[in-house]
Amino acid sequence: MVVFIRGLGIISAQHTFNTNEFLSELVSAKENRLNSINPQFKDFINPILVRRMGRIIKMGIAAASVCLKDAKIEMPDAIMTGTALGCLEDTENFLMAIIENEEQFLTPTSFIQSTHNTVSAQIALQLKCMNYNFTYVHKGFSFESALLDGMMTLAEGNAKNILVGGHDEMTDKYFRVCDRIGYWKKEVIESQELINSTTSGSVAGEGAAFFVLSSEKSNTDYAVLKGIKSIYKPGDVEEIAANIKILLKEHKLVEEDIDLVIYGINGDSRFDPVYHELRKSCFSNSDAAWYKHLSGEYQTSASFALWLAAKILKTQTIPQVVCIGEVRRQSFNNILILNGFLHSHYTAFLVSACN
Repeated sequence: MVVFIRGLGIISAQHTFNTNEFLSELVSAKENRLNSINPQFKDFINPILVRRMGRIIKMGIAAASVCLKDAKIEMPDAIMTGTALGCLEDTENFLMAIIENEEQFLTPTSFIQSTHNTVSAQIALQLKCMNYNFTYVHKGFSFESALLDGMMTLAEGNAKNILVGGHDEMTDKYFRVCDRIGYWKKEVIESQELINSTTSGSVAGEGAAFFVLSSEKSNTDYAVLKGIKSIYKPGDVEEIAANIKILLKEHKLVEEDIDLVIYGINGDSRFDPVYHELRKSCFSNSDAAWYKHLSGEYQTSASFALWLAAKILKTQTIPQVVCIGEVRRQSFNNILILNGFLHSHYTAFLVSACN
C-alpha cells in the first residue's frame, strides 16, 4: 500500500526547521562533526518542563509539533519512532552519576529519561495522545522499521494519520568512542569535499525528523511513499541491485523510470564505492544527489533523506548543494533513496510525486 506524506518537521545541522527556505545556505562541519541547529524550545514546550528535558527529547517534541502543524492535524492515530541510540546524553549522565556518587544519592531524572522510547512518550504526553505508541531500536534499520510499521498500520485500516519519526544525537563521549574505532575522518575536511575523499571515515551528525503519513490523499501532500526495501549484510553490489529491482518491479517500474537517486555517500572510501557502482551500472540515466555532507552520518540519517526527497517532489526544485553533476530534468516524478550504514544495513526508499 502507498501512503501519503502530509506533513514534515525536521531539526538538523542545516537551516531546515520551521522555514520556507530550502537548503539555500550550507552549514559545513567543524572538526568533522555536524551539530543540530536548535530552535527556541520554549516556543514549543512549557519552559518549566524544558529545564529537565534532555536535548534530543526537546528536538523530538519540537520537530513533531511543527510536523503536526504542517499537516494540520491535532491528534495522530499513532506515534512511531526509530532511534539507534535513544536519549544518549541522559544515559551518559546517569552512568557518570553512578561513578561520581559511588552508587549513592542518585536522582532519578536522567535514568527515567534515558530509555529509548522517551521521545515518543514525551510527544504523547504533550499531546495527551493515548493511541498506539511504539519505538524501534534496530541500529541502521530503526527509522525504516518505524516507517514500515506505519505503512502496515495504515494498510490494515487501523489508523488514518500516523506520526512517524527518526532521531539520534551525537554527544562528546560517543563521538570520541566512535572516533577510536574509525567512524570519523582523522583529517579535517570540508563537508562538500566528502564526495571526493579517498580516505576512510566520515563526519558525525545528528538530527530529528518527523512525518505525518496518511492513508487518504489531500491537496497539501508532499509526496507518496510507495515502498521500502531493507537489505541486511549483502554479499555484493549485485545483491543490492537485485533487491532494488524487486522493489521497482512491485510498483511496475524499471531503473529508467527513476528521475533522481539520492545516495548515502558519506566520504568513507570503504563504503562509497557501492554507491558509485550502483550509479554506473543501474542508474546512469538518472540524475544524482547526496545528503550526508548536510546531515552527517548517524544511524537514522535516512530520515533527512526522506525529508529531502519529499521537499524536492513538492517544490519540483532541487538545491544545487545536493546535486552530483549536472541535473538534466526539469521535473521529478520518481525518486529513489539508497542509503547504508557501514556495510551491513542498506535500504532503498521509493518516493513519488502526488499526481
